[in-house]
Amino acid sequence: MADGTSAESVVRRPAPALRGLVHRYSGYRFVGFPGGRHVGLPGRHVTLILSLAEPVVVEPTVDRDRVEAVTMVGGLHAGPVVIAHDGHEVGIHVDVEPWALPALFGSSPRSLVGEVTELASLLPGAVVRELEERVRTARDWAGRFAILDEVLLRGVRRAAGPSPEVAEAWRRLVTSGGTAPVLALAEEVGWSRRHLTERFGAEVGLTPKALGRVVRFQRAVDLLKATPSRSLADLAARTGYADQPHLNREFRAMTGLSPTAWMAAEDLPFVQDVDHVDGAPWAA
Repeated sequence: MADGTSAESVVRRPAPALRGLVHRYSGYRFVGFPGGRHVGLPGRHVTLILSLAEPVVVEPTVDRDRVEAVTMVGGLHAGPVVIAHDGHEVGIHVDVEPWALPALFGSSPRSLVGEVTELASLLPGAVVRELEERVRTARDWAGRFAILDEVLLRGVRRAAGPSPEVAEAWRRLVTSGGTAPVLALAEEVGWSRRHLTERFGAEVGLTPKALGRVVRFQRAVDLLKATPSRSLADLAARTGYADQPHLNREFRAMTGLSPTAWMAAEDLPFVQDVDHVDGAPWAA
């Protein structure tokens, strides 16, 4: 880049045996940017971060302690996760399907909702140290991703994945941009609304209503990044919000800022500039 900064992002699907558990790997390298604060946004995946530079620092909130670690896991959440950085960020961002937590980390989806924790609190310390050391010394992104495949596959516990009904409700929520009504989802899969809410929450972590809210916000973010000049009233209408004030309220809840203030405040490139609303997450 002309201003002396450089940004690199490499995205890859995991090994076939991990698909259905892991959605994708994103390698990133940002160099020469001013230090500041990056807002980690709510999304439909659990996040595994492995830093290849300094440890990642997640700032504390009223509900969450400060976390500093080379490798950490963030559960599904409906509010911002603020990360302090020095302008030099290198690492791997792994999107994990929430129902894969028992298979990969021996943890229930509900137990990590709203939480950020060191990976070493979920896996044996020797496994985490091996992963960090091998990935750090790999020569390229392909080698790093292959090591992730190997270490994650080695530790996979037997898991059935989401039930067919939860999988279909998930798919409909994602493809509708988070706007599918919960009652309609329940009727489509042949369950009561209460039963769907209970099973979905147990297998995913969030209820269908809460996940729909996150997916709708995620779609609004994608459209805003793609066309920053779009009017917020049009953005609200396109993404299923009642009106622009409703959109503004959701952005403040999810990021702590209004849409325009959030765009202006982001001081690093977006790691995940890939379409989120891509149909069934377990597809090859």
